[in-house]
Amino acid sequence: MNVRVHPQRSITPEARGEDDFSLPGWIYWDPEFFELEKQTIFKKAWQLVCHVSDVPEKGDFHTFDILGESILSLRGDDRQVRSFHNVCRHRASRLVDGSSGNCGRRLTCPYHAWTYSTDGRLVGVPMRSNYPGLDPAQYGLAPIEQEIWHGFIFVRFAPGLPSVKDQMAPYAEELAGSRLADIKPLGKVRLRTRKVNWKNVADNYSDGLHIPVSHPGLTRLFGKSYGIEAKEWVDKMFGTIEDLPTQRLSERMYQKLIRQMAPEGAPTPMWNYYKLWPNVAIELHIDQVDFFQFVPVSPTETLLRDISYALPDDRREMRAARYLNTRINRLVNLEDKALIERVQGGMASSSYTVGPLGDGEVCLRSFGRRMRALFPECRQPEPPAKGWSVNRNTRPR
Repeated sequence: MNVRVHPQRSITPEARGEDDFSLPGWIYWDPEFFELEKQTIFKKAWQLVCHVSDVPEKGDFHTFDILGESILSLRGDDRQVRSFHNVCRHRASRLVDGSSGNCGRRLTCPYHAWTYSTDGRLVGVPMRSNYPGLDPAQYGLAPIEQEIWHGFIFVRFAPGLPSVKDQMAPYAEELAGSRLADIKPLGKVRLRTRKVNWKNVADNYSDGLHIPVSHPGLTRLFGKSYGIEAKEWVDKMFGTIEDLPTQRLSERMYQKLIRQMAPEGAPTPMWNYYKLWPNVAIELHIDQVDFFQFVPVSPTETLLRDISYALPDDRREMRAARYLNTRINRLVNLEDKALIERVQGGMASSSYTVGPLGDGEVCLRSFGRRMRALFPECRQPEPPAKGWSVNRNTRPR
């Protein structure tokens, strides 16, 4: 079949509806656009710190850093989990280091030894007489809004969006029996850097068309069953584990183990992926649960953050299935790394403005609608003149 390819610039959003076109390439590298995203998107978005099972004991803490902010989720002496800014109220020193740990019954600042209880109260100030007007009640740790959804600890810096529960409401019924609140960590948080814009990762995650082209392992597992759908705040991707022939031992053994362990009459095993706006994903496999987060660092750098959880199950078969799952997905992640780096390089090309979207690319269409609603500049195929964001902010509303 001979297909005539029209030059990119001959296709414009004006010729069809906005939904029929991708977002413009310039917003994937423009520094001014990235600065606006920090305030408009990430200041209000819910971010996943960890699961309550990551902080099981009194004094256990978990940290999360994003765009200059450091968050501390801490289990208090009363066993309640609270989230605070990881900042001393005296001279702004970071209180704890590392992704996790245990502070005992007190948090003591390593700079001047100001001390806080595990519920955030200021309980100790060296040379207290030097601060005659100090009211300790006014200088406890600065709290941050927190929501615990199915055991996952989410925080946000400013209000403006629905709760996580409300955003995930379309899938409340199917997740009701998932026992997410009971899962335990299988390891520690993994961090990987990618030299791409965060939207590049988001687009790729919700793109179903590349699965049969670029992920042969997933294609052998799912066959033709892979699907995608877009709700207001959540994209869902899903595939049924098929009993298909494969020459890869890890895939063949995984298929066999999963079917062996499934109770008689149980539904066909599936992998379900839920991507919550804008950058958090929770993946439900038959054998384990993964969370995946793409944290923006700069216009062209993103930190990938992930960890696996599972319900307690010491069966040898289950341990083997989880090992094989990790092995399969490690290859998928490497394949995706190559893909998103190729795309990021192309976004800087002078030949690229926007690309046509197929009717079935529902998640990319949904993402584009939200971005255009937040940033009308996304309707411009070319980047505005330098300094455009300053003029935008001073323009009368």
